[in-house]
Amino acid sequence: MWDRLKDQAKNLQQSQSGRGGSGQGHAPAGQGHAPGGQGQRGGHAPGSSSGGSKAQLVGLFKSQLASVKTELKSGAYRDASMAMCALVAAADGQVEPAERQRVEELIVSNEVLQNFPAEQLRQRFNQHVDRLIANFEHGKAEALKEIAKAAKKPAEARAVVQTGMVVAGADGQFEASEQYAIREACTALGLSPTEFGV
Repeated sequence: MWDRLKDQAKNLQQSQSGRGGSGQGHAPAGQGHAPGGQGQRGGHAPGSSSGGSKAQLVGLFKSQLASVKTELKSGAYRDASMAMCALVAAADGQVEPAERQRVEELIVSNEVLQNFPAEQLRQRFNQHVDRLIANFEHGKAEALKEIAKAAKKPAEARAVVQTGMVVAGADGQFEASEQYAIREACTALGLSPTEFGV
């Protein structure tokens, strides 16, 4: 799976370079720091590659996103990204306090998300997590509704999905439940999950 993502990220980078970085291309998101990025376990999918490849992929996403950082300042992007982070964190139906804190740290240290006040990000993320914990199905519906609002701008929509992917892979694993959450977000945004290798 990570090999497909890496290939797709390279293709996206090449297509952006060919257009002179016009900002109309695919804008990956998620400036989260992958703790111990090197030497993490590979994913669970057949054909997945080493943690080093994941760290490289996250690095590629970060550099691509940094090139369009100034375009990702809308409230729709902010809110959809926080809903995406919460959905990924709760993808297995629960959120342990340590996981919640880890995702919060990823959010506030994210270069692109630093376009927004950290307290706004924390508030929106935690609001979605609380809803997901209280009633998963209702919380998921609310999060997907918020995510869908970013569909109006394709670059922002793709950035929201990339944010989710980086958060999902930051712990060295890309669980099936996280992949499913990302596919649901793609559907809400009108994007093909295969575009992102999920």
